[in-house]
Amino acid sequence: MHSDRAVTEARLKRVLEERIRPAVYPESVPLTVGVWDAPGEPVPVAEGLAAPRTPIEVGAQWGPPWGTSWFTVTGTVPQAWAGRTVEALLDLGFDENMPGFQCEGLVYRPDGSPVKGLNPRNQWVRVAVPAVGGEAVELHIEAASNPVILDYHPFLPTELGDRETAGSAPRYRLARMDLAVFDQTVWELVQDLEVLGELMAELPDDSPRRWEILRAVERALDAVDLQDVCGTAGSARGRLAGVLAPPAHASAHRISAVGHAHIDSAWLWPLRETVRKVARTTSNMTALLEDEPEFVYAMSQAQQFAWIKEHRPEVYARVKKAVADGRFVPVGGMWVESDTNMPGSEALARQFVHGKRFFLEEFGIETEEVWLPDTFGYSAALPQLVRQAGAKWFLTQKISWSQTNKFPHHTFWWEGLDGTRVFTHFPPIDTYNAQLSGKEVAHAVRNFQEKGAATRSLAPTGWGDGGGGTTREMLARARRLADLEGSARVTFEKPSAFFEKAHAEYPHAPVWVGELYLELHRATLTSQAKTKQGNRRSEHLLREAELWAATAAVRAGFRYPHEELDRLWKTVLLLQFHDILPGSSIAWVHREAEERYAAVAEELTGIIGAAQAALAGDAEAGTTVVFNAAPHARGGVPGGGAAPVEPGTRAAAVSAAPREGLGFVLENGLLRVEIDAHGLIVSVYDVAADRETLAPGAAGNLLQLHPDFPNMWDAWDVDHFYRNTVTDLTDLESLELLEDGVVRLVRSFGSSRVEQRIALPAGERRVDIDTEVDWHETEKFLKAAFPLDLHADRVAAETQFGHLYRPTHTNTSWDAAKFEACAHRFVHLEEPGWGVALVNDSTYGYDVTRTVREADTGTTTTVRLSLLRAPRFPDPRTDQGAHRFRYALAPGATVGDAVREGYRINLPERRVPGDAVVEPLVAVGDDAVVLSAVKLADDGSGDVVVRLYESRGGRVRTRLSAGFPIASASVCDLLERPTGPAEHDAESVRLELRPHQIVTLRLTR
Repeated sequence: MHSDRAVTEARLKRVLEERIRPAVYPESVPLTVGVWDAPGEPVPVAEGLAAPRTPIEVGAQWGPPWGTSWFTVTGTVPQAWAGRTVEALLDLGFDENMPGFQCEGLVYRPDGSPVKGLNPRNQWVRVAVPAVGGEAVELHIEAASNPVILDYHPFLPTELGDRETAGSAPRYRLARMDLAVFDQTVWELVQDLEVLGELMAELPDDSPRRWEILRAVERALDAVDLQDVCGTAGSARGRLAGVLAPPAHASAHRISAVGHAHIDSAWLWPLRETVRKVARTTSNMTALLEDEPEFVYAMSQAQQFAWIKEHRPEVYARVKKAVADGRFVPVGGMWVESDTNMPGSEALARQFVHGKRFFLEEFGIETEEVWLPDTFGYSAALPQLVRQAGAKWFLTQKISWSQTNKFPHHTFWWEGLDGTRVFTHFPPIDTYNAQLSGKEVAHAVRNFQEKGAATRSLAPTGWGDGGGGTTREMLARARRLADLEGSARVTFEKPSAFFEKAHAEYPHAPVWVGELYLELHRATLTSQAKTKQGNRRSEHLLREAELWAATAAVRAGFRYPHEELDRLWKTVLLLQFHDILPGSSIAWVHREAEERYAAVAEELTGIIGAAQAALAGDAEAGTTVVFNAAPHARGGVPGGGAAPVEPGTRAAAVSAAPREGLGFVLENGLLRVEIDAHGLIVSVYDVAADRETLAPGAAGNLLQLHPDFPNMWDAWDVDHFYRNTVTDLTDLESLELLEDGVVRLVRSFGSSRVEQRIALPAGERRVDIDTEVDWHETEKFLKAAFPLDLHADRVAAETQFGHLYRPTHTNTSWDAAKFEACAHRFVHLEEPGWGVALVNDSTYGYDVTRTVREADTGTTTTVRLSLLRAPRFPDPRTDQGAHRFRYALAPGATVGDAVREGYRINLPERRVPGDAVVEPLVAVGDDAVVLSAVKLADDGSGDVVVRLYESRGGRVRTRLSAGFPIASASVCDLLERPTGPAEHDAESVRLELRPHQIVTLRLTR
């Protein structure tokens, strides 16, 4: 019997491929083709349609990398085809790759209206149903010759990732441009045989159902006349009807299929190309919705809707109608599918603000599900943000990529930092590009971990990453699998319908507490340092611009720049997309990101400067006003305020002297820092605690270089074995003490050079380190190490609106897998009563290890900041060039100190000519409560909006005081919509916060 099965399966495969599929289009005639190659960047549709065409033949080469060619195809439907279905088959030279990773096209009618997209899995355009014969055909194709960048084995460095280096040689050869008869019966037979063949392959050998299907397939193949497939397809289908009829078992798993096309807002293509990808895919999906009444399509990322609204209004009109009909479903509620590890507190909140507001204003839809299938891990701050944005469901698939530990749930409650929970689902189909194949459906059933307690899962269905979406073949599979014995039941429905049903049947699902850490792609915390620095600095500039503009608007009648800030926020939010901020895109994307960040910085600096000038008083007074945008007081200036200072004022003296045996000693009465002859910090002595910070015999600020060649995914991954080899960078070119008491040192290594300045600020318990690297290494990983004389089994790492703890040990495989993790402005380690903080202004990756010293003399806990990498794919020159990092070591620090120092290093004071004292617009009576944003309300009402959070992990009762009379106060959601009153008087608002709670207040003056 097994040999019978193998023979039948082989027979089915060959007959399908060689005879039945080709017979779907039994007759064809060639179309006449003309082409115009657009110079430079893509042109408007009207220009592309009007441009003159040059004749081109099938087989001719076309398309330099990143070019655009406009093809026109013309022809006439033969009279003999009257009464039959006719389609145009338009193959631009596709290979067998997934859609979205090569050439693509968008088809237009002569009037400029879009028809549908073209890709390797969608090459047809319906011409007539039925034809009358003699119809004239004219179609125009906007074809993008995007080069193939991704070739999984191996990842080869390529210059194709930037138009400036990609060259001009044609990448494609025109393959087929025909009119053809479409035989619906043969096409349906293909779908029958595919579904049954795939189902048969997944059933157990001893299953009677498997053998029932096998015999039916044999009978159907016997009925096919290989010389007359079209004439015998109906008879073959009849022999399959019996095995397609039996219903699924009552206990069969239920799969909610959701039409989907995950479209990376940039990745192996630039942002401008994503605009066109979205237009192609949405054209296809709106057309499919018209043809298929059971189909439901979901699309996330408000930015992508906004793109087609701006650049393809004719496509957007179709989308908007389909949304109004309830079948094209906006999901996600974020501006883009962003990274969620690295965006700062306000940025992650604003992802929801701008995303949800777009869907509300454009469609009147309150999105309730957060849709992040492909992001590289999920911050523990997310559940609270999800709920405060007015959403209640969360979906991702990416955690199934974890390499070490299998996540134990598919449907569960996810609990975040503050205790907020959100109902969460991981599709057990383990892909966000499901095709509803028999293998995928069977895997979803076998893989589902809630068996016996729940019966439902979701399947995002359609070609994705580069777009493409759902196809008519996928819908045909779903129809056959809706109620079929031996299979899960498959039904297309909205994500909200799935979540409502899943929650109803499993309300007491298990709980997962803390971050959803992806055990893969850890190097995305470091790759493309300039992109990450641009993000961090933009976030803090936006904070300053809102704070000072709001203060100046209330105090000095300054025009609050609503429109400018809205636009700038959206630029920064876009660049937080999960292949841009993580550094995993082509060179073009990161070059453009650097340019955009520079423009953002210039404009925000202008807004800040204008607002501060309006507040600073008399610029001719001969004094300087210091503005402090940090949430905590420093140098006599309150957080969020400003005050005049005398030039050259210092808090205390700092002494610097040569150290015996070479090197230098820095002292400020709080710390004594010793630097040896190699320029390494060998002692950081906390005077008040009478305690050494660094481990005996160890050196801090030790730069370490590792080889970095992961097994796969160069820009994405760092594998644990990178630690096996390390080079300590101790060779020194120069070491000197500058006049201001700063120690300057220079090192060279490989083809690179590093200059560092080590300073001990007066009156502060911290060591500042300013590092400039001229980086020209390849496949290397640079870290800065601080071995601490500290025994700590956990490390606190800042995340959005708080911090979370991770183990410093490797007790379990879950602990060991976190060998590279994310922190924002600080990491903090402590023993009871004494701790150390390491703060930074632009890095995200870090690692912590523990070692027991010889002779059992204690534990060394080493914390390292990840500074630079040098992967060669997809950008062969990742991180090459000059970089500057600032970080600081703060001995004796509490978590509260770490929070304060983290803000300080990221929000330098600004000095402006003037004589005014600027009282904070709002202030909090307890430093544990941090102001995350101070701004004017987005609706233009003039209300002051304040977002704050508890930063130390404890409970707080305090008051928020306002520098203006309060007429009314409300607690709001993230979108500034009141959710209830706030207890207040004319001068202040009462606050009571749980650990890491976020509160948004709206104050009417």
